Amino acid sequence: MSDIGPDLQIAEPHLQLWADMLARVLAEVSGRALSGAVVTQAPAEMPLPVGSDFWIVAACSGALRGELSLRISAQAALQLAQLFMGEPPNTALETTPEHREAVLELLRQTSGFVATGTKGSNGEVQLRLEGSSSAPTWPASVTAWLKVGDEPSILIEMQLSAALVAALRADRTEESSNASSKPPSSLSVQDGKVSLGLLMDVELAVTLRFGTRRMLLREVLEINPGSVIGLDRQVHEPVDILLDGRVVARGEVVVIDGNYGLRVLELPAG
Repeated sequence: MSDIGPDLQIAEPHLQLWADMLARVLAEVSGRALSGAVVTQAPAEMPLPVGSDFWIVAACSGALRGELSLRISAQAALQLAQLFMGEPPNTALETTPEHREAVLELLRQTSGFVATGTKGSNGEVQLRLEGSSSAPTWPASVTAWLKVGDEPSILIEMQLSAALVAALRADRTEESSNASSKPPSSLSVQDGKVSLGLLMDVELAVTLRFGTRRMLLREVLEINPGSVIGLDRQVHEPVDILLDGRVVARGEVVVIDGNYGLRVLELPAG
């Protein structure tokens, strides 16, 4: 890849691993030779986000921590499901819940190979995938596209959170240190501080969450100025502070020089 930003350059091996493993799973179940590639510029044939898109959100834990998401158009979901389920290709069909469930299972199998392939450099990695009808709340630090097959190719938009990119950067820094002439056993505490210092300028999105509520589409459409929306949290209950979608602390709201703030009361275990 050329002319890409530093975050995308850091994420490139991880993205390529996803593309390769997705092609591998599809090739095994379909009996067809398929290739996987990473596209760094938005392909012209990739549809813009719409309400019918299928989102899959993955939480990474263990040696790599962070989040990633995959946006799959209805047409791509149908193509993937038909390949995975051994059905003849038919783009005239509607995408059903069964098709989406098949795509989720396909990506879960792919994530298992990704976790195994990542283990050699990062240690144990766990990936937990869940389907969603909407985009994740955390902002993307890296966006790229997985391309599987040739004609017709299947495109999946993939986004990585800043926390995951930072974890990948830290792993690459550790690999570089281990590859130097100094053996790993001789790394000092000072070396560890230098590695950690490389991450201190990484920008992470922090959000205060007062509560949530699930609403029907018709309820959303009825919202107008003056509407009151009740949340699932009492006034006296602590507020969550989220870092890239993950709860890192809870506390009470305060006012500092006319601005809202949070007094931290507890830190969740782990």
